[in-house]
Amino acid sequence: MAAGASATADTHLQMDYEAKIFPHAGGYGRYNRLVVVFSWFPNFAVMLNLFSDVFFTLIPDSYHCRPDPELLPSAFLLSNFTGQGYLNLTVPWVNGSGLSHCELFKYPRNSSNFSENVPRERVSCTKGWEYTHAAGLQSNFVTEWNLVCSEYWKVPVQHICFMIGWILGYILLGTLCDWLGRRRCFVFSISLSSLLGVAVCFSNSMVGFLLLRLSQGTMLAGAFVSSYIARLELCDPPHRLMVAMVSGFFALFAELLLPGIAVLCRDWPVLQAVATLPLLLLLSYWCCASVFPESPRWLLATAQIPQVKRSLQKFSIRNGVCLRDEIYPGETLLSEIDSAYGEDCQPRYFSVLELRRTRVIWKNCLILSFTLLIGTGIQYCFTRNLHSYSTNFYFSYFLRVITGALACIFICLSVNHFGRRGMLLLSAIITGLSSLLLLALTQFITFAQKIDKLSSYVSDLHGGLVLVLSVVGLLFSQALAMLSVFFACEVMPTVVRGGCLGLVLAAGCVGMAASSLMELQNNGGYFLHHVIFASCAVLSVLCIMLLPESKRKPLPDSLKEGESQRRPPLFLSRPDRDSLPLLRTRLPLSEYNPDSYSRLVSATRKMLTKDNLPYRIAVPTHPPLLSDSETQGPENETLTEES
Repeated sequence: MAAGASATADTHLQMDYEAKIFPHAGGYGRYNRLVVVFSWFPNFAVMLNLFSDVFFTLIPDSYHCRPDPELLPSAFLLSNFTGQGYLNLTVPWVNGSGLSHCELFKYPRNSSNFSENVPRERVSCTKGWEYTHAAGLQSNFVTEWNLVCSEYWKVPVQHICFMIGWILGYILLGTLCDWLGRRRCFVFSISLSSLLGVAVCFSNSMVGFLLLRLSQGTMLAGAFVSSYIARLELCDPPHRLMVAMVSGFFALFAELLLPGIAVLCRDWPVLQAVATLPLLLLLSYWCCASVFPESPRWLLATAQIPQVKRSLQKFSIRNGVCLRDEIYPGETLLSEIDSAYGEDCQPRYFSVLELRRTRVIWKNCLILSFTLLIGTGIQYCFTRNLHSYSTNFYFSYFLRVITGALACIFICLSVNHFGRRGMLLLSAIITGLSSLLLLALTQFITFAQKIDKLSSYVSDLHGGLVLVLSVVGLLFSQALAMLSVFFACEVMPTVVRGGCLGLVLAAGCVGMAASSLMELQNNGGYFLHHVIFASCAVLSVLCIMLLPESKRKPLPDSLKEGESQRRPPLFLSRPDRDSLPLLRTRLPLSEYNPDSYSRLVSATRKMLTKDNLPYRIAVPTHPPLLSDSETQGPENETLTEES
């Protein structure tokens, strides 16, 4: 029953967009290239708002309670002490970490002795905290509402809420992409995310900040998924990978500029306003539809025939592909669309709920969601191991940006040559091995520290090995995440590409939120977190083998095309193996080519309308009164007399 419904839904999808329609509209012409360039700028704006959350929630390296004079004895005179001496008397000292973050000394009221021997108790902070400047910003979300000590749990909760917004946006607005189209979803998402970004600048409470950031994350996710899909649907197979990776470089460029922007902004509302400014500039896409048009591939896949005709005419004119040697060349393609779909064809929209009727599409979506979950979730394990080498915030931040750029370059150089599935498999293998070696190294160091002869030797190698394995694991985990998103966009059908890609990206956000769950527990379950993701990375190697290969293949448009994708063999067949079929097969019949037939019709029309023909065929101005059988005799007699 489900298979019959799926087949019925795909009966009207009869034209091959990649082979028959895309070349007639100019292919990957100059207008397609221009639209792709304009689709890169939303990636910069969206990622600038995503990564700014790191600076909003960054806890300063050093902070302590503000001294409270009411906790000091009445005989205390501030003039007798220096600034550091005053802090030493009022704030407890913790070995290995400096001044206490969350406690103050409370002296007896009648005490006159200020030495360490005087009985004094420790109490929680009463007058707030004094902070050193956070990285880049002088004030942020943490310092604004004192989210430290007993209120620290609100910081990871804020990041989890932000990721929940992205998850909802990917799922809901990704489905909206398949219902309303890429352009409408993009304009809707950009408009609301701009308004919400401005509202965040004026939020004066922590609850309001959380709700606004959650809502803005939902809209930013819709802008990202709609622009990503529209970008790839305008490309031919040879250019898809490079176009997707250039958008990744735009995201890395935003991440690279963000620390300098934070230093210039100094306060978090100013940084939020600067991050919202590119979103406001993108509102010009609403007024100028030519820089972000609707995807003609989606219009054809959903059988919106009048809209796809107008879209193809616009693309063909702006790509400059009007053919001079044919009469009305555009009408040939448009008439073929009419004959293929019929005049009474109604638009048909799909959602991710259609996946319950499929097997291959659902399997591909589940596997790529799993690999993206691993690629984003395991990055926390590698970045946390970098802290043992250097605790400087900028060291791990810029190292992450550099490894992301190297991952993009690695994908550009290898994926088109070795295939999507092979490089995804290699990235998963190296990510899993790096993670397992880090776990083994941690256990070995714990064992070696118990032996005096090995402790000094191991301590010298520990930092270098941890750095190398963390950098390699971070590089290939980012490559695994990027390639999973790109691969998912290629193998999902056009009619459900938004919803399916949204599910995959939502799984990636779950992996990003897993790091905040560890911080919420004060890294109490970090080792288990590392073990689980390392084991899943090894398990994903087996799952990736079930994926198809999409290199140099057209994008599937219908559910039927998505279900027809099959995984290639693991090993190439030997050339000396007998490959004769067991049964005798017929030769395939010649396929009807409407393009050649339309050219023949055009050439015949030209020939019949020329003036230098030996005879002209006169077309009667009024229809004949007799039928063809009755007029056949008189016509033959007339031709005989003329001859």
